Amino acid sequence: MSQQKFRILLVEDDPVLGFVVKDFLQKHNYDVNLCTDSDTAWQQFMKNIFDVCLLDVMLPGKKDGIELANNIRKKNEEIPIIMLTSKSMDDDRLAGFEVGADDYVIKPYNMNEVLKRIQVFLKRSKKKEPEGPTSFKIGTLNFDYKNLTLENEEEHYQLTQREADLFKFLCLNNNKVLKRDEILLNVWGKDDYFLGRSMDVFITKVRKYLKNQPNTKLQTIHGIGFKFIDNLSAAEGKA
Repeated sequence: MSQQKFRILLVEDDPVLGFVVKDFLQKHNYDVNLCTDSDTAWQQFMKNIFDVCLLDVMLPGKKDGIELANNIRKKNEEIPIIMLTSKSMDDDRLAGFEVGADDYVIKPYNMNEVLKRIQVFLKRSKKKEPEGPTSFKIGTLNFDYKNLTLENEEEHYQLTQREADLFKFLCLNNNKVLKRDEILLNVWGKDDYFLGRSMDVFITKVRKYLKNQPNTKLQTIHGIGFKFIDNLSAAEGKA
């Protein structure tokens, strides 16, 4: 039986570099759809099913890579999005995280790093069964990790995979002080400055979801990290 080929949407406006990346990934048994502008990329995304998106930030067309990532994330909450950025463009990496990108690779590409990032996200997204509890009571909200939902009778939130991963880690560590690097390593898979900034964006989102839960809060422990406090239902997970 032939090995399954995962499909990658690669958006790179430099056709030579795009061909090199595409050729490298194809040799590692990936099916790669290369687009050189955002308009064509969006059309291809709407027509086909992909497993990973690799998006250059600087793109010709009506949308740059950030806007393209934003549109893709609105359409698909779960697909891994990896941004391709220049070393000096720190703001672009942060903007990518703001719209829902999962990671970034700095130009000039280390091809083995690109491959490793793809493999990590595919392994996470294709996991058959999540480990440990998958349902939690957070104040009056029911958190369903498998279905990426957070809801009660009045509120319903459809979470991204990253939001759900963060909520689950916080629930499993209710009333514990968590260091920033501990959260990054367990939820993002590594600890660096830009992922730390991404985490801050997601922490803000978590607090927004909890705004109507007076007995539940995510407390900042200055200089250390955070403490998730849910006094109504401390770690009421169900296997």
